[in-house]
Amino acid sequence: MDVILVINSGSSSIKFQAFSVNGATLDPIAGGKLEELYTAPRLLVKRHDGEVIDDRRWPAGERLGHDDAIAFLFDWLRAHAGASTLVAVGHRVVHGGDRYAEPVRVDTEVLAALEALVPLAPLHQPHNLAAIRSITARNPLVPQIACFDTAFHHTQPAVATRYALPPDITSRGVRRYGFHGLSYEYVASVLPQFSERAARGKTVVLHLGNGASMTALDQGRSVASTMGFTAVEGLVMGTRSGSLDPGVVLWMIEQAQMDAHAIGSVLYKRSGLLGVSGISSDMRTLLASDAPAAAEAVDLFCYRISRELGSLAAALGGLDAIVFTAGIGEYAAPVRERVCRAAAWLGVSLDAGANARHGPRISDAHSAVDVWVIPTNEELMIARHTLERLEA
Repeated sequence: MDVILVINSGSSSIKFQAFSVNGATLDPIAGGKLEELYTAPRLLVKRHDGEVIDDRRWPAGERLGHDDAIAFLFDWLRAHAGASTLVAVGHRVVHGGDRYAEPVRVDTEVLAALEALVPLAPLHQPHNLAAIRSITARNPLVPQIACFDTAFHHTQPAVATRYALPPDITSRGVRRYGFHGLSYEYVASVLPQFSERAARGKTVVLHLGNGASMTALDQGRSVASTMGFTAVEGLVMGTRSGSLDPGVVLWMIEQAQMDAHAIGSVLYKRSGLLGVSGISSDMRTLLASDAPAAAEAVDLFCYRISRELGSLAAALGGLDAIVFTAGIGEYAAPVRERVCRAAAWLGVSLDAGANARHGPRISDAHSAVDVWVIPTNEELMIARHTLERLEA
């Protein structure tokens, strides 16, 4: 059996999913996560049906790091592969810059180009590339395909990607890129199975998870997004601030005497739902809490979504459908309800029973805008791209 491995390497974890390849058909076999690589490493692997294959923790004080984690993962996969053959590895790479509008097979030249983009995504790109380098060192003959979170947004018009800054800055790559593109691309690919109106019309997709963003689709193509130069712009997120007056950053420098590292820590790790609530970055925890600060964090999260929905509807020149996806979007019915109630001015009318059941359609018969809950599958999207590049 031929197998494609999908890897999503983060700052302290490596997520992976294995797919069997049968012609043009991809079937998930098993997947899991190596997490807390630098503090308390843990491996959890499950079959596609949810059965736990392995669940182990490393001794206290022992660290793995990315290189050792990749080495361990490949040894583990080899031990459990049986007669299977690894034919390729697909990677989620956050930034493809201006150059890469579609997935690409990684070679020395591509890797150098992606390294040059590290300043545009310093908190994500280095970890994505570390996994590629580690696999190259251990398995140089295995094809590796880079799939970009920015690529899907290359269809946006220039006016949607431009900042009002002078050319000596914008010419160095400072522009709006948009992220979560693999998630949006997957949702766009399955929209026709749910609604031709949503697939062919003007649709806003809400990718709501620990990282959160929204994208406007016109006939399935990205025309505007809430995220811009980095993945910190836009909505309130689990630990990220979302959009912020640049003057606040100047205040941090001048009045709070904070350096770039300290500011980055605040914006990416200490803000968002966690920063406002002081309790948790997890929406489930906040919805279950009766603490006023938890309610304040949820209020702000929903309010920002409501404002951006109006903005993206304006960018589209109308609205036919709304799609909720990702962890919060797929499972947090109270959040969907609040967003839909606030969008009544757009003609949105919610079916409370369908919303409680998590859809798939949660708008009622009177709604002028169709509202859907559609699970995303970034791993499958990466596997599809990987298979396509192998056959090209």
